[in-house]
Amino acid sequence: MVDAPAAVERRWRAAVRERLPVWVQTRCGLEPRSLAALAVVLGVAACAAGGFFWAGRPESVRAPELVRVAPVAASPASAAASGAGPREGASPEVVVDVGGKVRRPGVLTLPAGSRVADALRAAGGVRAGADLTGLNRARVLFDGEQVLVGVPGAPAGGGPAPGPGGSGAPVSLNTATAEEFDGLPGVGPVLARRIVDHRTEHGGFRAVEELREVDGIGERRFADLQPLVRP
Repeated sequence: MVDAPAAVERRWRAAVRERLPVWVQTRCGLEPRSLAALAVVLGVAACAAGGFFWAGRPESVRAPELVRVAPVAASPASAAASGAGPREGASPEVVVDVGGKVRRPGVLTLPAGSRVADALRAAGGVRAGADLTGLNRARVLFDGEQVLVGVPGAPAGGGPAPGPGGSGAPVSLNTATAEEFDGLPGVGPVLARRIVDHRTEHGGFRAVEELREVDGIGERRFADLQPLVRP
């Protein structure tokens, strides 16, 4: 009687041999140890291949969220770099009275920053024979001033004839000379020169109250000068 375990082993070995390639049978033979080693190698290779394919499988990727960037407010430095604006409180227009030897004398409204030459053109131009000596046509106009052309006794700047004790007209802070300021009560040659220098440095006076900014003019002296001057 054939031993049952031995018969099972022979059948198992015959089945494995039929399924192996010829070169494997030639190299490894049918020894149990060789078959076991081959099975282990094949199993490891299968596991490695399965892991490789599993790691390379496609995965879903979540789209990134949109990030909204808040607008950056312009800094004071970039605003200043874009260009200097008009002086605070400055009017976009100036109203001046042009009289004397011009073709169309009268009250004119001009853009802020206009000059005496612009006022003369707006008044139709200067009449033939008019004396323009002492008239600064490049001077910037200020609101409320008067420009007189070729009128005897008119100041060099083209304003009304000043002078306390004379016509009584207020002295123009923007057109009067240092000598004219010197004629005002309480104003000597030194203070008169300070007024002219302050006017040149700050581009003129836009209000009588700015006279307080001149060094040497206190509240008491300003109260004496206020009714005698105009911008």
